[in-house]
Amino acid sequence: MNKIYLTTIAALVLIIAFGTYKFMIQGSVEESQDGRLSLQLDAGERDLVLMEMRVFLENVQKITQAITEKDMERVAEYARKVGRAAQGEIPGSLMGKLPLEFKKLGFDTHSKFDQLALDAEQLGDEQHSLTQLSVLMQNCVACHAAYRIDIAASQ
Repeated sequence: MNKIYLTTIAALVLIIAFGTYKFMIQGSVEESQDGRLSLQLDAGERDLVLMEMRVFLENVQKITQAITEKDMERVAEYARKVGRAAQGEIPGSLMGKLPLEFKKLGFDTHSKFDQLALDAEQLGDEQHSLTQLSVLMQNCVACHAAYRIDIAASQ
C-alpha cells in the first residue's frame, strides 16, 4: 500500500515539475530560421505583446522629447505609464507561453521605467535620465535580438 502512495506522489511531483518547467520557464517557443527563439502565440496574444512594445516606444519618444525640453515632470509621467503598473494588463494564459528570460527582460524593463520616473522627480537631472534611458533601451535591443513573435501553427 505504501508503495502505491509513494509511486502516486512521485508521479504527481514529476507532472508538477514538468508543468512548472513548461509554463514557467520554457514557455511556448521554437527555434526560428533567423537564430532567434520564436514565441508561439495566438493572434490576439501576439497583438497584445506588439501593442505593449509600441507603447514602450511611444513613451520612449515622449521621454526623450521631455528631456530635451528639460521637463522632468513629463519625463516621470511618461516613464511611470510603462512602469510596473502596466504589467497587470498581461493575462496569465499569455504569461505561461513566455519563456523565463523573456519575462525577466520584461519585468526588468518595467522596473527601469519606474526607476527613471522616480529619479526624474527626485534628481531632476536630464543627463542622468538620458543615461538611464540608454541603459533601458539595451533591454529592448536584447529582446528583439533574441526573440520574434509568430502565430502558433494551430491557428
